[in-house]
Amino acid sequence: MSQNPKPKTKPARPFFSSGPCVKRPGWQPDVLGNALVGRSHRSVEGRARLKLAIDLTREALRLPPGYEVAIVPGSDTGALELALWNLLGPRGVDVLAWDVFGRNWLRDVVEELKLPGARRFEAEPGHLPDLAKVDFSRDVIFTWNGTTTGVRVPNAEWIPDDRAGLTFCDATSALFAEDIDIAKIDVLTYSWQKALGGEAAHGMLILSPRALERLGSYRPAWPVPKLFRLTKKDGILRDVFEGVTINTPSMLCVEDCLDALGWVKEIGGIEATVGRAKTNAAALYDWIECTPWVEPLAVDPLTRSHTSVAMRFVDPDLLKAGDAAALNVTRDMVRVLEAEDAAYDIAAYRGMPPGLRIWCGTTIEKNDILALTPWLDWAYTQARARVSLEA
Repeated sequence: MSQNPKPKTKPARPFFSSGPCVKRPGWQPDVLGNALVGRSHRSVEGRARLKLAIDLTREALRLPPGYEVAIVPGSDTGALELALWNLLGPRGVDVLAWDVFGRNWLRDVVEELKLPGARRFEAEPGHLPDLAKVDFSRDVIFTWNGTTTGVRVPNAEWIPDDRAGLTFCDATSALFAEDIDIAKIDVLTYSWQKALGGEAAHGMLILSPRALERLGSYRPAWPVPKLFRLTKKDGILRDVFEGVTINTPSMLCVEDCLDALGWVKEIGGIEATVGRAKTNAAALYDWIECTPWVEPLAVDPLTRSHTSVAMRFVDPDLLKAGDAAALNVTRDMVRVLEAEDAAYDIAAYRGMPPGLRIWCGTTIEKNDILALTPWLDWAYTQARARVSLEA
């Protein structure tokens, strides 16, 4: 292979993890100075800060009328699980799974809740299931962006307005970075630690009027743990949409979320955040297009993520050597790039084809992507040479 010289310029912020993701540009710990630490989250002031996070979320996402927002435990996982345990059961269920987390939701539906007649729509890494086969007289569960595969749904046009069932969307690595028609979604979940670059542990649950109607009128056959419980004997726990949380939240994390939402507003709102992610991803995909040893894991260009860009190795000699050799190249690249402070946490997700995964979400700067790509070429040349010598 040709030799690539060691680059001289490094990314100013070499944080390309797909979660938790890099903080917003300019973030410093002192932005948490007004956090309501040492005070009860149930105090007047504590509830006001939590309600502010809900109100700014509603404003940033421009939610349709009648949609409600709650802060819940357990990050995006907790928010989606909470929705499944409270709302599934009255109808059949179609579950779409093309990445690790989609398969987690599939497992919960089939093996834990044991819903009869649940239908599975699965696809190999790099592909989407056939969206045309989904039955919207049933409830439908899907991830907007497969964080581990870099494969997203291209739009919401496949979801009808007159659906009878509810749509459940895990949007944690898509929201604020992809064009999402929220009116097509009845249950939307995400976490602060992805596109907002916030601290982890807390999830956001957004429910449409149709989802709220079911929550108020339906009681599942199984017991719902207190940590997931959104109802009481006489109906919905309405105060969860007003800043009351099911368990104790971290007010430091809440303050960090408020800072991130303030930044979103400052730079121009959700159009600006989506635009930043698309610009970042375009810079990386342009490099991939000109690079012979790697290609996007997502086969169809229309389904390629603007956040978690997953890549697989396509060097014929390396592929001939087998997955073990390719995994060694990945590990060597990650080790070298971290030692050089050029890139952190960019290995492909475990269980995916050997390669790389680089976050391009809204808190990333395009100049850091442009500075990163020469380092990827250099690190690959170094790692590939070592594998060849060992073969």
